[in-house]
Amino acid sequence: MDSIAIIAAVSIFTAGITIAIGCIGPALGEARAAASAFSAIAQQPDEANRITRPLCVSLAMIESTAIYAFVVSMILIFANPFWNHVISQGAG
Repeated sequence: MDSIAIIAAVSIFTAGITIAIGCIGPALGEARAAASAFSAIAQQPDEANRITRPLCVSLAMIESTAIYAFVVSMILIFANPFWNHVISQGAG
């Protein structure tokens, strides 16, 4: 197996692991935030508007972690700097 094939295989494997781990945490965090918000709304229905706005902001911030993991995995697959280094060294 040549160097580029090894880098490609490791990059694809790492991208998969990045997405898997990078989405588990935000999914659990969003579920916990939503459950807490629903519980608070159930206890105080009059405050639903004051609870919903911070919930939406916090869900967006939690989701940004999954988006960062997605961006890293796309960089590993499509714009991997290691490929350019190996190609410039003439390995193949």
